[in-house]
Amino acid sequence: MCLSGIDHIQLAMPRGREKEATKMRKMKLPVLVVLLAAGLAFAAQMPQGLQTQKADSGTMVLANAKGITLYTYDKDEPGKSNCNGLCAHFWPPLIAPADAEPMSNWTVITRKDGSKQWAYKDRPLYTYGKDKKPGETKGEGSGKVWHQAIP
Repeated sequence: MCLSGIDHIQLAMPRGREKEATKMRKMKLPVLVVLLAAGLAFAAQMPQGLQTQKADSGTMVLANAKGITLYTYDKDEPGKSNCNGLCAHFWPPLIAPADAEPMSNWTVITRKDGSKQWAYKDRPLYTYGKDKKPGETKGEGSGKVWHQAIP
């Protein structure tokens, strides 16, 4: 059976390589299925609207619904935000709906002002006001205390 010229490729292969090529084709499908399942499992355990994406730095990061990179703050405590007032003006917290429920590595914390905020692995999450386009990471390393949120 000819599938888009595959027979032609096989004819051009040196002898003995046909078995190797067939083995590689058979291996691709299970590997693809495992990778796809792992990605779907991770995505299914994320709050609605959040995502992972490749940042301009080349790193896979957590991002909000608009694709804006999420960050963690070294001065936060597990499950508690210490970025309030002017800090929160420049580093807007990732606000969670009032009825948000924890799931997997995702928790909901209550901020000083009473609003809810998403946290990943007990680390409150924020965007950076100067990141305007999806994938930007202008806040990475800022003040040596802000870091991209890595899944």
